[in-house]
Amino acid sequence: MIPVTILTGFLGSGKTTLLKRILNEKHGMKIAVIENEFGEENIDNEILVQDSNEQIIQMSNGCICCTIRGDLARVLGDLAAKKQAGELDFDRVVIETTGLANPGPVAQTFFMDNEIADEFLLDAIITLVDAKHANHQLDEHEVVQRQVGFADRLFITKADLVDEAAVDALRHRLLHMNPRAAIRMVNFGEADIKEIFDLRGFNLNAKLEIDPDFLAEDEHAHGHAHAHDEHGHTHDDHANCDHDHGHCDHEGHDHGHHHHAHHDDKIKSFVFRSERPFDPNKLEDFLGGILQIYGERLLRYKGVLYMKGVDRKVVFQGVHQMMGSDLAAKWQPVEKKNSKMVFIGIELPQDLITDGLTACLV
Repeated sequence: MIPVTILTGFLGSGKTTLLKRILNEKHGMKIAVIENEFGEENIDNEILVQDSNEQIIQMSNGCICCTIRGDLARVLGDLAAKKQAGELDFDRVVIETTGLANPGPVAQTFFMDNEIADEFLLDAIITLVDAKHANHQLDEHEVVQRQVGFADRLFITKADLVDEAAVDALRHRLLHMNPRAAIRMVNFGEADIKEIFDLRGFNLNAKLEIDPDFLAEDEHAHGHAHAHDEHGHTHDDHANCDHDHGHCDHEGHDHGHHHHAHHDDKIKSFVFRSERPFDPNKLEDFLGGILQIYGERLLRYKGVLYMKGVDRKVVFQGVHQMMGSDLAAKWQPVEKKNSKMVFIGIELPQDLITDGLTACLV
């Protein structure tokens, strides 16, 4: 399958600089870059052949660049067909979204269309964040919050324009919104190519390895996450229900950092885990209902599930209302069977979802 990286980030965050590097650098990779032509700065002007009417342009370093003037699924289908016919040679795809775009519909393409899902694999969404303007942009534009919420990896650019305390505060704000995205500092979009590709950020399917850390306890969230929940319950209050369900709330990130300005961002994430198996029918009904009601507010969610009567791990992931699931490897005798689900969304009703999931346990 051809891995796909989606690059997103608000106007001026450095996407074009990063793309130019990918298209010009001698990295020996054959990359097809799909550029959304409403981009704030069309790449073509500077580095593409001027007089070409062809939508697909071959670059000097073996990369290909094409501009979308239509439906993304159609462009991807065309690229795959040309690759199969031997007309084009590329190993991976990078899609640049416009600075004002919600990455959701782009990511959904890889779940909606079976032909696309058979050929292409969504490797990761990378969001560039401009250190100087990020706080203002996050306050003003919900789409910027969405770009952060969707990310598998966040690149903070232009950090040299602000002081260390500002970068530290921004880092905490981003961590609060999306604890599962690794954060990197990059200068002028000059991220190491290894930091951009093969991140397997969102892959939980049987054809690929499950990230070995995914089912491991989150030290940062878990050291204190069970100690009390938002109702002030202590550990013992949950003794009658194995206290193994979703009170593990990533908001624990805030502890000890009260000197940071507090931004109450709408986007937050939470984790649900359990050592009891799910009843497959109950879970399917409940998740179906949640996706119908809250799908638009659910940015991304993924999980490895322990299901009653199934000797293999069940993996699922999704974007908005589009969810895909698959059977993965068998549970090994030495493994402690458990489920872990991560939800990232806008003002999600955490208690309702965790209580509903708990009710689906056997």
